Amino acid sequence: MKKLLIIAVISILATAAAYAQKPKYIGMKAAKAIALKEVPGTIKSSELEKEHGKMIYSFDIKTANGSITEVNLDAFTGALIESKVETPADEAKEKAEDKKKGKEKDDND
Repeated sequence: MKKLLIIAVISILATAAAYAQKPKYIGMKAAKAIALKEVPGTIKSSELEKEHGKMIYSFDIKTANGSITEVNLDAFTGALIESKVETPADEAKEKAEDKKKGKEKDDND
């Protein structure tokens, strides 16, 4: 009986330790700072999303020349995944896909 109790306690502690070690997101505030360092401008929208099986922070940044650049960062490390200038057609396509999925972006206008 004592062995069973000890095994149960060890199992609970091991599970708790595994959850405690789960990686945490860097946070929206830190992600915004990194994104703006990569692409200076004004953030027009931001979101935390799962894309291709990976959690990312995604930002649409309006640059000084008026173009929109999408910046994607790894949600756990803040590493740059992708940075690309979006055409109006790209933006419309992405907006339609988000609407279809029921997602709403955080518009910062």
